[in-house]
Amino acid sequence: MEGPVDVDIRAVAYDSRKVTPGALFFALQGEKEDGNRYAPNALERGAIAIASEQKRPSGITENIAWIEMLPGAQRRVLATVGAKFYGQPANALQLVGVTGTNGKTTTTYLIDSVLRAAGKKTGLIGTIGYRTPRGSRDAVNTTPESLDLQQMFTEIRDEGGSAVAMETSSHALAMDRLWGCHFAAAVFTNLTRDHLDYHKTFEEYFAAKRRLFEGTGAGPADVAIVNTDDPYGHQLEGLAVRTLPYGLKNGAEITTKKYQLAFSGLEFTAQTPAGKIEVQSKLVGKINVYNILAAIGAGIALQIPNAAIERGIQELESVPGRFERIAEGQPFLVIVDYAHTDDALRNLISTARELCPENRVITVFGAGGDRDRTKRPLMGEAAGNLSDMVVLTSDNPRSEDPLRIINDVLVGLQKTGKKYRVEAERGKAIEIALDEAQPGDIVLLAGKGHEAYQILKEGTIEFDDRQVARQKLRERGYGGVKK
Repeated sequence: MEGPVDVDIRAVAYDSRKVTPGALFFALQGEKEDGNRYAPNALERGAIAIASEQKRPSGITENIAWIEMLPGAQRRVLATVGAKFYGQPANALQLVGVTGTNGKTTTTYLIDSVLRAAGKKTGLIGTIGYRTPRGSRDAVNTTPESLDLQQMFTEIRDEGGSAVAMETSSHALAMDRLWGCHFAAAVFTNLTRDHLDYHKTFEEYFAAKRRLFEGTGAGPADVAIVNTDDPYGHQLEGLAVRTLPYGLKNGAEITTKKYQLAFSGLEFTAQTPAGKIEVQSKLVGKINVYNILAAIGAGIALQIPNAAIERGIQELESVPGRFERIAEGQPFLVIVDYAHTDDALRNLISTARELCPENRVITVFGAGGDRDRTKRPLMGEAAGNLSDMVVLTSDNPRSEDPLRIINDVLVGLQKTGKKYRVEAERGKAIEIALDEAQPGDIVLLAGKGHEAYQILKEGTIEFDDRQVARQKLRERGYGGVKK
């Protein structure tokens, strides 16, 4: 450290635009941006100390404290300083982390509902948004940067909260956003191909997920709730202090022998180490049987009474953008879902098939730009194999040419020999699917789910599959009659 050693730090920031007088500014080296470029701006706004992996530049005056961090340690230092600055708020909370490729959002919503049914004041952090007892805000990342996370923990603690259900993304785990957080329960849903644009290999992707269970600088998780029907689930057993396996195959401690699938929801009896738990849920499909079993495991791990677990599961009406039904009185079903990987598409379309085995399935989807290209043909193959018709369109193309993305997906889709249409403009693609639909059919709008925007090369525009579908249905003479 160079410069003054006794400084009164009044704030901590990693974004120079949020610096206030008396702040310690972390000049983080990111993939796309170098925070050191913004150190002068931070100083203009009143920063009195800078933390950086670089040596002190000659232009920084001696009255500014310069903290040189070890190479590769910047995120851990930020997380550690943030926790200390806010008074170690996580120590007052039971943290439940959920990781996996698919099902994280629904599982955290279920766990949060169980926690609240048990009388706990909670926080909920994930893809759809961040919620503390002080209100909700839009999500920037599935798992926030460590400093923002500590601020949210502080809000929850200071308002009398005692538990947090949160999605823990592989990016966040790899980037040490969760460094120093101890988890009372860690949940693994499943693992399929995704995010290889960032992790490079599937092994690196899985290694990031493992960190939730083996510990992120504060010891291993107390209880691991692990889907052992997934082959990677077995590799997580023994990493936490205790493991609770769940699934539908032999060997799972939390399981069910029989479940009823219907559009009205799910009913089954779960066998658990805490005894039988009767499940009545408005969520649909086999994939949600797994999500519910995971939530039951988290409840047991936190020693929540069975009656509260049952009530919490029953009280969750729906999850935004997850198999969300759009009903305007039309004689066919329209479902919006966030499925944006090949495995998620298979789960989504299979769920539709399970619920209406005799009906046609029309799937509208695209692949995201500036993301893992290798999954695009796999998505095309998954959609084509299981759908009666596919309308291939744009998702969030970002900086890429939408037609280039579509061509990547077509490599897999054309292998299936199924009927398909290509329409890059997503609104028109939805219209094509609605016009194609006949009474009894199921139209699936996949990929964007709860998102109310679309990211194009030219910028971000307002676009919500749910609102667009409602508008297009009303233009076709249907009028908001719920069935």
